This record gives sequence, C-alpha cells and structure tokens, in this order.
Amino acid sequence: QVKLVESGGGSVQAGGSLRLSCVASGFTFTTYCMGWFRQVPGDDREGVAGIRSDGTTFYDDSVKGRFTISKDNAKNTLYLQMDSLKPEDTAMYYCAAKEFCDSEPLEKSTYTYWGRGTQVTVSP
Repeated sequence: QVKLVESGGGSVQAGGSLRLSCVASGFTFTTYCMGWFRQVPGDDREGVAGIRSDGTTFYDDSVKGRFTISKDNAKNTLYLQMDSLKPEDTAMYYCAAKEFCDSEPLEKSTYTYWGRGTQVTVSP
C-alpha cells in the first residue's frame, strides 16, 4: 500500500525558512518521479517542484531560486527546502508520486499518489 506522509509545515515570518519532508512507503522510491504541490482554499492545486528518478529537478517560476527539492533514497524521503518565504507562499503543501517520469513534472493530473498535506503559513 502506497503511503506518503508530509511533515515540517508551520508558521514563519516573511524571509524565513522551512524544510518540508515526505516519507514514502509501499513502492520503489528510487524509480518514481516525485513532486511538491500547493493549494490555497478556493484555488487550483499548483505544481511547485518536481524531481525525476535520475535527480533532475524542475521548479515553478514563482519559487525558482528560493525553493530546493531533493530526495534521500536511503531514507525513502523527499524534501523541500523553502527559503526567503513570502506571504504568497502560504498554502497546504502536498507530496505526490508517479511511476513514469514524463514531460510534465509539475502537472497534478499526471500524479497517482498523494499525501494528506502539511500547512505552511507565512506572515508579513
């Protein structure tokens, strides 16, 4: 049974940092593509960052230079380091996984498995 469990969310002031973690189980973590998405109530879920099985990374323009996606295959854990946080980064953040790495690493409809999310709140 596939399971994705996020942690690390919280409240921080603008300019601060947080590191999100996502522990994966129930599938071969090393071969899957992974992603981080975020959603604000009333808005669509948007892709933030993605990482292929070979380590290639992808970022939405809104977070480039501020967020870093990485993974530790030995720990079956995906990370999202978030620096220089802005109030507009406030959202529920979700971890996602898919078996095949295609040309759309930030498209939510291509992902199969999802975690339950962790809340990030950035105050001015």
